[in-house]
Amino acid sequence: MTQQNRVWFITGASRGFGRVWTEAALERGDKVVATARKLESISVLNEKYGDNVLTLELDVTNPNQVKEVVKKAHQHFGKLDIVLNNAGYSLVGTIEEANPEEIRALYETNILGPVSVVQAALPILREQGYGHILGTSSNLGHVTLPVIGYYSSSKWAFEAIYESLALEVKQFGIKVTIIEPGAYATEFGSQESLKFSEGMDVYNDFKAEFFQGLQKLERGNPEATPQALFKMVDSENPPLRFNLGSNNLEWTKSVYAERIALWEEWDEVSKSAQGESK
Repeated sequence: MTQQNRVWFITGASRGFGRVWTEAALERGDKVVATARKLESISVLNEKYGDNVLTLELDVTNPNQVKEVVKKAHQHFGKLDIVLNNAGYSLVGTIEEANPEEIRALYETNILGPVSVVQAALPILREQGYGHILGTSSNLGHVTLPVIGYYSSSKWAFEAIYESLALEVKQFGIKVTIIEPGAYATEFGSQESLKFSEGMDVYNDFKAEFFQGLQKLERGNPEATPQALFKMVDSENPPLRFNLGSNNLEWTKSVYAERIALWEEWDEVSKSAQGESK
């Protein structure tokens, strides 16, 4: 298998990183199974790339449909080399504002949806004896922000699931990588990517200040990401975690330094809770 002879399975291919990476993979000569909730949103790919692309409608929150689509993708191209979970959205609202139905819906798409894709693809990858499972997480899988705390929590869960997965499937020759973008100028802020909880007046000023701060963020160019992504997937030993952008690492290091300092400050008290070993 050459580096430019791969078959990708990509969810959320209609916008953001999914759109950019789908087209970049096709441009370099790979084949792509591009999926989206609305088939018409990716139909242009058929006209542009012909037989190198298979476009399929997929709602990742429907496990039965996930199984059918993954099976159809494999039958069409005869193999699946890279399975990329990219579907997801953000719930905007404080911890108090969001209601249980909104939180469940977020987790259905951001956590259970990717799990359904992984579970459907694994029997195929195991039989092949190879494959690379990718997932678009976020730098917010390590740190968090107010107002989008539930989105952050979904990425923390995503990270834990993928890390466990990597340990479990290494024995089958399957690789796993968590992609962790920072702030990028994608369609992630569109109405399809954001859902808003009903606001409470008591948080109006706080949220206004938060959104003002977001406007000042330095945002990367998503069109600059494909070559970095390809360098990673073409590597013999791709990393479990892969930052995208120049600001992630310093922020994450500073947050972890604060956590370690706090744990150390309370270490004696923590140790006292051990009691006598049994």
